[in-house]
Amino acid sequence: MARPLPGFRTTLAITLGWLAFIVLIPLASLVWKSSSLPLGRLKEILLDPRTLSAFEVSFGCAALAALVNGLAGPVVAWALVRYEIPGKRFLDALVDIPFALPTAVAGITLTTLYAPNGWLGRWLDPLGLQVSYHLPGIVVALVFVGLPFVVRTVQPVLEEFPAEAEEAAALLGASRWTTIRRVILPSIVPAIGTGVLLAFARCVGEYGSVVFIAGNMPGKTEILPLLIITRLEEYRYEEATGIALAMLLLSLALLLVGNRLQGRITRRRRS
Repeated sequence: MARPLPGFRTTLAITLGWLAFIVLIPLASLVWKSSSLPLGRLKEILLDPRTLSAFEVSFGCAALAALVNGLAGPVVAWALVRYEIPGKRFLDALVDIPFALPTAVAGITLTTLYAPNGWLGRWLDPLGLQVSYHLPGIVVALVFVGLPFVVRTVQPVLEEFPAEAEEAAALLGASRWTTIRRVILPSIVPAIGTGVLLAFARCVGEYGSVVFIAGNMPGKTEILPLLIITRLEEYRYEEATGIALAMLLLSLALLLVGNRLQGRITRRRRS
């Protein structure tokens, strides 16, 4: 029987070992640490009003930011692929700024911009639109962080999508909206779904860019990562691990549901 690719076993062993060291062992230690908690105590920790509020803020703002990115990301990717605009390479590089910029720097910058005396906040505040130190500020920071995931997922699909398909639809009398809805969207919906899921997963655990602009008021704008760090600083380790475990399980459950829905949409589009 022919062997697999040269070095397959060594590569597989390195991959599994690295995956276990980076992902599985930390997650297993979290589960093991949380397993010592009585079920009643864990329920008490998770049903605490401050904890519930932090769950609502983190997952609610992450979902809203992912939705915004799911709408704006394909538009940005379309403009970068289909149009020759001045400074296109510079704009394309700007999309990756959230990957390269330290999250703390991003948080401080956004807070300065949207503060009541900031460049943008001074115009929004008289209209009653308060961004910094309020929930909209968290959403703005998460949109900034999550946008590249959607753009970079959709962009390669659009680059491979033949422009001739759009021209054929136009020749057959299809309107611009019909072409988008019946020709373009079916090809990029799976990519959009993947990008939205990646953006959501990234936003749920975001800390550096959010902690500066959120205001961090318990029960109002406190996020889960900050609450976990607060519990660790207070030496309340069991509460920190219990909240982290619940956050992990809920995130995995949402990602699994999202992946299954995305798979169904892809199969339905192909059929």
